[in-house]
Amino acid sequence: MTPEYLALLMFLATLAALMLGFPVALTLGGVAILFAFIGDWLDMFNLGLLNVYPLRVLGVMKTETLVAVPLFIFMGVMLDKSKLAGNLLDAMGNMFGQKCGGLGFSVLIVGTLLAASTGIVGATIVTMGLMSYPVMLRAGYDPKLAAGLICSSGTLGQIIPPSIILVLLADILQGANEQAAEINGNLAPEPVTAIDLFAGALIPGLFLVCLYMLWLVFQSIKNPQSCPSLQNMQDGDIRPLKMGELFKIILPPLILIFVVLGSILAGIATPTESAAVGAVGASLLAMHARSFNLKVLQQVSQETTRMSAMVFLILIGASMFSLVFRGLGGDTVIEEFLKNLPGGAFTAMLLVMGVIFLLGFFLDFIEIIFVVVPIVAPTLIALGYNPLWLGVMIGVNLQTSFLTPPFGFALFYLRGVAPKEVKTKDIYLGVIPFILLQILALALFWLFPEIVTWLPGILF
Repeated sequence: MTPEYLALLMFLATLAALMLGFPVALTLGGVAILFAFIGDWLDMFNLGLLNVYPLRVLGVMKTETLVAVPLFIFMGVMLDKSKLAGNLLDAMGNMFGQKCGGLGFSVLIVGTLLAASTGIVGATIVTMGLMSYPVMLRAGYDPKLAAGLICSSGTLGQIIPPSIILVLLADILQGANEQAAEINGNLAPEPVTAIDLFAGALIPGLFLVCLYMLWLVFQSIKNPQSCPSLQNMQDGDIRPLKMGELFKIILPPLILIFVVLGSILAGIATPTESAAVGAVGASLLAMHARSFNLKVLQQVSQETTRMSAMVFLILIGASMFSLVFRGLGGDTVIEEFLKNLPGGAFTAMLLVMGVIFLLGFFLDFIEIIFVVVPIVAPTLIALGYNPLWLGVMIGVNLQTSFLTPPFGFALFYLRGVAPKEVKTKDIYLGVIPFILLQILALALFWLFPEIVTWLPGILF
């Protein structure tokens, strides 16, 4: 037994514990401490290295960008508790519902706006599933197509900024970029910020939306019965609205997204400052929708505190995990393995993407970001891959994984709120075309990395 093998055993034990359902933060920290003592007993690990741990926690506390996480969570939860999604779907249904596939376009647009507003995948899918799935079924939509549209648009919260996953990825990639610079002997690496990652993810996210819409256009031409218009509906799901009412409903969330994302990309405000504006703006929108009161504020605050505590506790546990893993030499093993693969950097990247895709079936994105990405990202960046491009590829890859049967998280979210007459098989079959579109997008981003790097290069 060597320290490197002990590090790999620690990694496998952590994955096994996570898949068995143990709490993530306690698993990361607990397994790391256990293997630190085992390593000390076997004379393979110096326990004195743990004295560095408080400094690592202090570094987490001093990272200003991470303050944006609870603010974005507050913004998303507040919008979820308001009537924003229902009003938007109602308005979009009036604009497009009389056309073949129009309600599907409405779902895609509203899902995209919610993704950009909340960044919380589960909340978006559950909200859209509760509101739009029954309406689409009553309108005569194919249950498979309706399920695919809801799940795919709901997962856009993974990649369309401002997104919690992008904020966390930026922090991890910054550390990975510094480690890669050490490997290559670069003393002054360019920093990786959430602003850069937001800019890099914007065009790929909108590109995915366009692919979904093109598929819906194809379906409306090839099989119009699968996505009929709403002209025959008489149950009042879509009520007539005047043009002034439409703008009154659509403009507020668009202005909020423009202010939050635009101020970040324009360099006017940091992600943390923009997140604060977004949190206040979401509260104002809730007031505008007449769904804001002290009870709602209490619920939103409690849920925000719970989710934020989970994220930061995982981050602290992951810091202990990475400290022990590196102390045992596990990072060196991963680095040598990826570097010595036949096919070089291409094979290494393909293998890492495949592993992340499979882990996405069983682990949440936060777990993958904090456990897997810090281990593999430094080597991939050292092999020549752009850290911004790598972050977007990981984000889209996880989005694809969350859509893929039989374990995709998005499928479970929709199954939990879908009408009982909808079969699980319909949901699984419905997402397959969108999975293929995701794979096509990943291939294009790989072949043409400028899709990701062009906008950050222009803005910064």
